[in-house]
Amino acid sequence: MLDDRYRSVLEGFLNHLRIERNFSENTSLSYRNDLERYLFFMQDRKRELTGILPSDVQEFITELYRIGLEASSLARNVSAIRSFHKFLVRERILESNPADNLHQPKKAHYLPAVLSTDATLRLLDAPLRQDPRGTFHLRDKAILEFLYATGVRVSELVNLRQQNLYFDSGFARIFGKGSRERLVPVGRSAIEWTTRYVNELRITLTTRDSEDYIFLNARGKKLSRMGIFNIVRQYAVLAGIEKEISPHTFRHSFATHLLEGGADLRSVQEMLGHSSITTTQIYTHIDRSFIKEVHRTFHPRG
Repeated sequence: MLDDRYRSVLEGFLNHLRIERNFSENTSLSYRNDLERYLFFMQDRKRELTGILPSDVQEFITELYRIGLEASSLARNVSAIRSFHKFLVRERILESNPADNLHQPKKAHYLPAVLSTDATLRLLDAPLRQDPRGTFHLRDKAILEFLYATGVRVSELVNLRQQNLYFDSGFARIFGKGSRERLVPVGRSAIEWTTRYVNELRITLTTRDSEDYIFLNARGKKLSRMGIFNIVRQYAVLAGIEKEISPHTFRHSFATHLLEGGADLRSVQEMLGHSSITTTQIYTHIDRSFIKEVHRTFHPRG
């Protein structure tokens, strides 16, 4: 648990973001998560707020690089840490900002990690290999199926509510970045397993804290993003998948498999909830590779 000496200044900073800088609830939550991780790191090293050195801050960022955090998330972490220490200097808690010379990491131009269709199917079936007497394999199966069927972000999944499901019509209402909402088709398998989970397991987990959230933990509260991440990693190991994957891998695989199957870019953009088609075009390299392979295989002069 985060010590009180850290917790109080963190809450003061978050109130500053919401009240004085008018940050949205989602952005404030992201800053909270990033800074809690940062302060836990300093707490583990027995650093007082006034004793944090520039080398400590750089060591933390290096650790984030080491665990493979995406460039956009790294940039947000850097921004949060710099703003946090700037606030502490303004409030005269610190004399100087140890993150002054911390630079934003350059946004990498990378190809997203994508699972093959075979690996995806192995992963989707992994929960069924668990002991059937286990409690949560039904929930976990529904989570994996829903991630792959819809391509939703993990933040969108954890906030999904029962009232957002229109399974009779084969759709789910998803609330994405910037409070944008979209209707996403949900495949038959995801509908089947999600419905089974809701009817057979969720009903036994609900408490006053459950509200209308679909995917719950053992205490009846909505699953966290880290909880979903751990579920995906657990079943990736069980499925014999050696590459590093995350819930976002399902989103990449969803988009890539649609494009390989012949879906047009605009439709995929709509389903992913991208405001710009430029964002979606990162997946077209795989589509082009697929087309090139088809040409090489079937054209007489390929």
